[in-house]
Amino acid sequence: MADWNAFFKGDEDDEEPEDGEQSGGDYKITGRDSLVFLVDASKEMFIKGEDGEPSNFDMTMQVVRSVYTSKIISSYRDLIALVFYGTEQSKNPRNSFKHVYVYHDLDEPGAKRVQEVDALRGPKGAQLAAETMGSGETSLGDALWCCANLYSDIKLRLSHKRLMLFTCRDDPHGGDSVKNRQARTKAGDLKETGVVIDLMHLMKPEGFDVSLFFRDIISPPEDESELGLQLSPCEKLDDLQKRVRAKEQKKRAMARLSLCLGNDVKIAVGIFATAVQARRPGAIKLYRETNEQVRSKTRIFHTQTGSLLLPSEIKKAQVYGKKQIVLEKDEVDSLKKFGDPELYLIGFKPMEKLKVHHHIRPSVFIYPEEDEVKGSSCLFSALLKKCVEKNVFVLCRCIARRNYPPRFVALVPQEEQLDQGNVQVTPPGFNVIYLPYADDMRTLDTPQGPCASQTQVDKMKEIVTKLRFKYRSDAFENPVIQQHFRNLEALALDMPAPEETEDLIMPKMDQMDKRLGILADEFRMMVYPDNYNPDAKPAAKRKTDANSGGAEKKPKVEVPEDELRAHVNNGTLGKLTVPVLKEACKQFGVRTTGTKKQDLIDALLAKLGP
Repeated sequence: MADWNAFFKGDEDDEEPEDGEQSGGDYKITGRDSLVFLVDASKEMFIKGEDGEPSNFDMTMQVVRSVYTSKIISSYRDLIALVFYGTEQSKNPRNSFKHVYVYHDLDEPGAKRVQEVDALRGPKGAQLAAETMGSGETSLGDALWCCANLYSDIKLRLSHKRLMLFTCRDDPHGGDSVKNRQARTKAGDLKETGVVIDLMHLMKPEGFDVSLFFRDIISPPEDESELGLQLSPCEKLDDLQKRVRAKEQKKRAMARLSLCLGNDVKIAVGIFATAVQARRPGAIKLYRETNEQVRSKTRIFHTQTGSLLLPSEIKKAQVYGKKQIVLEKDEVDSLKKFGDPELYLIGFKPMEKLKVHHHIRPSVFIYPEEDEVKGSSCLFSALLKKCVEKNVFVLCRCIARRNYPPRFVALVPQEEQLDQGNVQVTPPGFNVIYLPYADDMRTLDTPQGPCASQTQVDKMKEIVTKLRFKYRSDAFENPVIQQHFRNLEALALDMPAPEETEDLIMPKMDQMDKRLGILADEFRMMVYPDNYNPDAKPAAKRKTDANSGGAEKKPKVEVPEDELRAHVNNGTLGKLTVPVLKEACKQFGVRTTGTKKQDLIDALLAKLGP
């Protein structure tokens, strides 16, 4: 019991997670995300691009399909809907709205839905859409009203509500002021209920003027890290996927803390996880008769009477000095509490003081929360700017959550970076690096080997220079996870065979050999002997003939004289093993009367002692 619940985490009396609660690392997110795709089905959307480029409708369906599949992998409990407006046919709850076709209600993504979206892709998909929905009049106000009803029909708790609008028409109503006013009213009602409306406008020959109508429809940027209003429309599929992915990804805070700068000056910050390890989902247990999911519950019984124990009847104990220290629940709670959750500024240090081996766990990211404390963004921005100018990091005491132990953290400044399309690649803020305690540091006894000559070092520098490349973590997918979900996708969608998975982390030997040329052979000749063959199998060990009765010779264990005399003077001969002591007696000509360890020690003390 010494390692008590790994620093008080995972107590048995913790509350069960609620429906829709997701866990990631040391934090939990409550509620589900919801996303509605509102797609323009007018004739302009089906016009193919130049040089065989896909139509805007086809690009949209490809993006919708990729979001469906990614949600199945990463957030299968989130809700997604697909709605078309500007259609000739109508299909929606109670058929209250004309020219609005609800293709998918708000529900969890599944294999059947992916197949239905696949059916709308390509030339055959365009023909199916024309036969099923057609193209008719447009009333964006009715479409937004229909989407509002989809949200109101959901009884689950939703943590985030987003609506993505895909269109290539900057004036969908042709200047009809009544329809424009109705659409603005309904968009305002949606935004008041917490729905974020994003415009994914597509290219058209005359250009797309956002200010003509949609500027009053879409939601303002949630904060500076959001992409905000993109004035240039998407011309290619990659641009559209990148823009949708940036909006669709969750940007919810793990926790919200106050950053105390001293003298009662506090600002509010949110903690975000920029990278969480992706894992294959665990197996779900099913009842074999009905295939229904089963739930397991833990009950604690008395070992002697067999009676069920209530939480109030259970105590916890810690073993210390062979004695069991029993603690009440109030005492356990007080042991866990080290202070209120906050970041407390201690000082500043030069960046060169932060070493690579100081990173003992994945870092997190903090960003100001202006809604919590007014003026947080301004002061946070000033602190970030000065830290970048002076090349320093902030040293803080951090308690991330209630009942969490305090940690020393380094706040490393990070400037904002944008790509060529003005899309944010790196947000501005501080990376929180968790620092080790003195108890966490270890002293390693590294083995000593032969040192390389300067010529060998120079040759290896040439090899390293030739094999350099720009590394981006988002360019490499986990082959195990990809293969796992490709197999599941093939089974769920009745595909004849799963798609081939390319293992991107395998070294490209042909390119490496081409870059190195003769450098590898030159280095091998400088380091290894002439007859060295890396492909040769190691020689088998010679076995002792059992019939000969001979035994393998053990290597001699010799102790230097100065080391042995040090053991004698310090009285630590008992730390040496019997074979070592025997060899020491032979080495110094000490005659022994016995073979026990104490006899050997006494003989050595009589010979070498003071």
